Order: sequence, then C-alpha cells, then structure tokens
Amino acid sequence: RRNKKRVPSFRKLLRTSQIKLDNKLKNKQYKQKSAAKKYRKEQKKLREAVRDAISRKPFPLEECKKKQVARKWEEKEEEDALPLDMMDEDDLQLMEDLAQKASFLTRDLSSNEPVHVKKRKHESVIEKYEKVPRRLQTEPEKELIHLLPIKDKTGIIPQAVEKPVLNVARDEDDTEEMEEEEDVNEEPLPILTPEEMAAQRRQKLQERKMHIAALASAVLSEPDSNIKKLKELRAMLMEQDPNVAVVVRKLVMVSLMEIFKDITPSYKIRPLTEAEKATKVKKETQKLREFEEGLVSQYKFYLENLEQTIKDWKQRKMKKSNVISLKAYKGLAEVAVKCLCELLVALPHFNFHNNIIVLIVPLMNDPSKMISELCVEAVKKLFKQDKLGYASLGVVKVISGLVRGRNYDVRPEVLKVFLHLRIKEVELQKDSEDIAPKKKFMTYKEKRKNLSRMQRKWKKAEEKLERELLEAEASESKEKKLKLHTETLNIVFVTYFRILKKAQKSPLLPAVLEGLAKFAHLINVEFFDDLLIVLHSLIASGDLSYRESLHCILSAFHILSGQGDVLNIDPMKFYTHLYKTLFSLHAGGTNEDIGIVLQCLDVMFAKRRKQVSQQRALAFLKRLCILALHVLPNSSIGILATNRVFMQTFPKMDLLLDNESQGSGVYLPELDEPEHCNAQNTALWELHLLQRHYHPTVQKFASHLIAGAPAEGSGALPLDLSQRSATELFETYCMKGMTFNPPVASVTPRRKDTFSKMDSFVDEELNKQLQQHISETAAHKPLDFAKHLKESSLA
Repeated sequence: RRNKKRVPSFRKLLRTSQIKLDNKLKNKQYKQKSAAKKYRKEQKKLREAVRDAISRKPFPLEECKKKQVARKWEEKEEEDALPLDMMDEDDLQLMEDLAQKASFLTRDLSSNEPVHVKKRKHESVIEKYEKVPRRLQTEPEKELIHLLPIKDKTGIIPQAVEKPVLNVARDEDDTEEMEEEEDVNEEPLPILTPEEMAAQRRQKLQERKMHIAALASAVLSEPDSNIKKLKELRAMLMEQDPNVAVVVRKLVMVSLMEIFKDITPSYKIRPLTEAEKATKVKKETQKLREFEEGLVSQYKFYLENLEQTIKDWKQRKMKKSNVISLKAYKGLAEVAVKCLCELLVALPHFNFHNNIIVLIVPLMNDPSKMISELCVEAVKKLFKQDKLGYASLGVVKVISGLVRGRNYDVRPEVLKVFLHLRIKEVELQKDSEDIAPKKKFMTYKEKRKNLSRMQRKWKKAEEKLERELLEAEASESKEKKLKLHTETLNIVFVTYFRILKKAQKSPLLPAVLEGLAKFAHLINVEFFDDLLIVLHSLIASGDLSYRESLHCILSAFHILSGQGDVLNIDPMKFYTHLYKTLFSLHAGGTNEDIGIVLQCLDVMFAKRRKQVSQQRALAFLKRLCILALHVLPNSSIGILATNRVFMQTFPKMDLLLDNESQGSGVYLPELDEPEHCNAQNTALWELHLLQRHYHPTVQKFASHLIAGAPAEGSGALPLDLSQRSATELFETYCMKGMTFNPPVASVTPRRKDTFSKMDSFVDEELNKQLQQHISETAAHKPLDFAKHLKESSLA
C-alpha cells in the first residue's frame, strides 16, 4: 500500500522548526516572568508584614478583650435590646468562653469569609516573619520620629520612623557584633615553629614547581592542542601566597620565556583579514590558525606582564594586596629584564620584536648597573648575529631617539654598542656570484649518459632559467642588505655629528670618536673636509684627554686612508700631536691606550709609507724606544714590534744603531716637532737596556733590533713572533689576569743540609764530657743554691 502522505520539504521543515523554537523561547520567557512576578509578590508581602509588625504598638491582650467585649455587648443591646439577666446561664457561659479566644476577637466579624481562609492566606507570611532574626534585648532602644496615626477598622494605628543616622550606627553595631561572633566562633590558628614554617614553605614551593613543570611539559609535547594551558601558566604570575609568591613568579617568568623560545615558529604571524576568516578551510588549517592566534595573544599578554613588573619597580608602587614587598620587586624586575633580553636575541623575527626593543633600549641607561649591563650585552649579541639588518636598524633608530630625547645625557655604553654593528666594506661590495646560493647542475657527460636528445634540450633550457632566477634573487637580497646598511649608517653618523656639533664637552665624545674611527671609511667624501677641521679644532682646544685625542687622530687617518686618498691634505698637525702625546701615556696597569697608539702608528706609517719623510720616521723610532723603557712588558713588546716594522719599511733606519753623527745639530729629545729634533744624530742605546729586561720576549725583540731586524739568519725572530702584528702581540702578552706570559717555571726550593748525629765530628774527650753532662741532667738532682755559702762558712 502506497503512503499518500507527502514528505515535507526542507524549507517547510526549516520554517516550522523556527516557529517551534520561537514558541519555546516565548514559553521560557513567560515562565521566567511569572516566576519573577511571584517572587516579587512574596517579597512585597514579607516587607509589609515586617513593617506592620515593627510599627504596630502591642496592646495587652486582656484590655483588648475587655474593650471589644464591652463594645459588642453595647451593639447587641442596641440591636436586640436583650438584657443579660434574660439570657440563659448556658448562653452566658458560652459567650464568656468565646471571649477567651484571641482569634474570635481579632477577626473582622463583618467579613463573610470563613476563618480558615485568612489563616491559610497569612500562614506563609507569618512563617517568613518568624524566620527574621530577633534583636538582642541588650540593644539600646531606638530613637523614633512619631508620625500621624492611621485609622483602621480595628482602631487607631500609631506610626513611627527610625532616625537614619542611628539606623546606620545600629547597622555598624550589628556588623561589629556579627564579626565578633564570627571571630569567637573561628578556631585560633595553630602557632608554628620556624622549622615547621620552613618545611611548609618548601612543600608549597615543591607543589608549585610540579604544577609549573606539568603545564610546561604539556605545552611543549603538544603545542597545537595544549596552547590554552599557557593561560593557566600565565595566571600563576599573580601568585598570592606571600610565602612563595616571589619565587613562583620568577619561575613562571623563566618557564614561559623558554616555552616561547621553543614553540615559536620561524616566521612572523600576521592577523587574518575578514575575507580569510569568512572562507571555509580544512580542519588542519583551522587548527593551525587557532594555534597561531592563541600563541600571539598569550605572547602579547606575557610581554605586558613583564612590562608591568618593570614599571611597578620603576615607579616604586605597591600593589593593593601587599603580597610582595618593595625590595622583592627589584628581583622580579631583574628577572623580567633577563627574559626580555633573551627574547630580544632569540626571536628577532617574531611579532612584537619592536616593542621589546622599545622596552630594552631605555634600560641601557638605567642607574642599576646590573640591568644596564644585561641590556647592553643583549643589544651587542643582537648586532653580532643580525645578518640582514632589520633588527639592527630598529635598535639604532630607538637609540638615536633616546640620545636626542635625553639631550645627550646618557651613558657612553649606549653609544659604544654601535661598534658591534655588522657593517663592513667587504660585506657591502660582495659580488652577486658570492651571495648567490650555489646549485649543482648536471655535467655534459651526465646528460649524455642519462638523458635523451630531447630531454637534454629541455634540461638546458630549465638550467638557464634557474640560473637567471638565482641571480635575480641574489641581486635583490644584496640590494636589500645594502639599503638597510646604508640607512643604519646614516642614522649612526647623524647621531655622531649631532654630538660633535652640540655636545663637544659631553662624556659621549670618546665613544663618538671611537665610532668614527671604525666607520670612517664608509663616510661620504663630501663630509671629509668639514670632519677633519672639527677633529683638529677638538685637539687644539686642549679640553680632551689624551685618550680622546688619540681617537681623534685615529679617526682622521682612517678617513685619509680610505676614500680620502684622493684628497690633497697634509696631516702633519696630527703627526705632531701624536708625537707630543706619547710621553703622556699611562705606564701603569691601565695602559690600554697603548693599543690605540699602535693602531695609529700602523695607519700613519705602514699604510702611508710614501707620504712619510725619513726624518719623521727616525724621530718616532727614537721616542718609541724611550717609551718602551717605562711601560709594562706587553706594551714594550708591541712598541718594539712597531719599531721592527719601521726598520724594515723605511730605508736607512739602521743609522741609529751607529754612534757616528749624521750632519749638523744635536738631538733635542724634548722638542715636540718630529721634523726638527735632529733624530739622525742620536743612537738607540735603549735597546741595550731592554736586552737585559726581565721579560724573555722583550729580550728577544731587543736583540733582534740590535742586529738590524733581519728577516733570516741567527738574529731573526721565531715565526710565532714575526708573523703577528703589534696589536696582536700587545693583547697576547697582556697582564690583566695577573699572569705572566710565558709562564714562569716553578723552581723547587733547595733542601737544607741536615747533619746527622755522628760521633766522628766530635773529639773523644769532648764527647765523654757531653755524655756525662747529659746523664747528670737526666737524673734531676735537687739544686742547692746555698752550697757555696756553706763551704765558705766551714772554711
């Protein structure tokens, strides 16, 4: 039998289901409204009952009975005019019994409703009224404000209202009494000994550690599924237990930092557009999107927490809940700074890296030495490992803004980090072939062996196309790198030139001069003339220390040795100033300036040998030998290595090894003009003193120079000394660690000669007397000090 009932269409089902849903919603709303209405009615009745009970003045029951009985009998007399003596005794007894019932008297007799209706109606109100707590009798009486009375069927009802001030005071008294009762009911806490408190703290701390480890391992094992547990772990940054709050927060900070370093992808996550959100994607793609969105949001909140911790410490603010003391905030801030520094170095490619830079760079100028050193080291590491230059450019921009915003009142270490930038001439001038990624192509023999003629033709076309693509990609990356480096250097030089122009007496000047000395070969040629004039004016002003002036000289010669070769400038004034500064160098433990002098001499003489006269080289050679007598061994070795280069580079330097004078004049060692001091009429007698130096390497160099610095033969230096530059030798034999290089051989102390007791060294008679004396002494005979007196008296 065929079923004639039509199957409803989808639209009809959809329409009917929507109607059913609307009906269900309306029914639900109606039930909620009716329940709320019923609840409001009950509350209203309860309030009326309580108000009526408080305001109504209670009357004695007997008086009320008498009054109502008398009134009723009067009405009865008026209506029936039936005297009492005409009633039966049974009826009279019944009336008296009814008069004893309160319900009979209090009920409104004019109403036609039965008694049980009102009783049932007011029953719930009375029960709720009975549940209201009674006031204690010991409370002071209320102060009432009497109002106009209300007249009812039952009579006149007086009205009164409490004073509001007293009401508030009473409420406070009630709350105090309730708190006192609660305090009385609470059991006193047990008093713990210090050992028990320490054990309890260790137990709590162990529990927190286990919880942190469980959450961290869950996130690391399955980051996609357990990304929400990062929120739970981050919530522990608000630990409220004062015993373990500081330690737990530090542990959570470090744990989250390590987790983000591990699970963060190697690309930057961008927010999805509205069109991308609206499109349907696969489950795997949706899961990846949710993971990335959760990771970015949690990472953002984590960075905000670290920033807030540092701000609280900076502003010396206490939280509302005094869980952590003000001293503990410094430790928390240090841990937060460490985490930010680690993230700055480890995740330069990820989101919010610029925000971390903005946080870290101002802390490089922090008064706290530990925090400033942490931030400076982090920025140095970032510069050293940044190959492309995006992160370096961001840091340089923020540092430049900081220096300008603080009116050049920052620490010199802030500018010294520029020296670690990976910007060199070699990197900028690499060819595209060196930068291009190498790809191995098939040789002709391999093609002939493995491929057919048509395949070889296609393969050739493919390889040609791949080579073009690789060259285009390499040139593009080179252009990007060159552009980033150019922009970075522009900002660095703008910062340097501002300080040279506006803050020449600033403590930042040595760092600026040192930076110019390093990057001078990258400065545009148009600025060379003006920059050399500024450097010379700084030296001539006399306001610089000898170290700052050395940096000025080094900067000037770096400029002239690079692109400045085309300029026709005579740097004689810089030679003169260096010659004059040599005797001002420190000869003690802080002789680090000798390293700058050695760099200056290398640039001024070895790289400009054609522009230097023989008279100038002789004067510097003599003065350097005098200086080598006064400085530490590593400085002496570096200076003698430089003199060796002089003697090998410039001809006729060996005339200073002869006592015969050359030409007229007398050597003037105190004259500060190297061209006019007559250095050709002196001799290097200092080498003979250095040949007897306590350091063996100094002795070797002195003997080598006395022999005329030969490259071969008996007077030549060993390879480990001859192949090193003067700066390398200066650093190798440095005595900062209070160590002697080469190490001094340990000398075994001489054993003292011990003589054994031998009778052969003593005469026989003397030996007998000694033995007799020893035996007498060992007997311990009593001494008689009056023996000679007795002998004299007997005599």
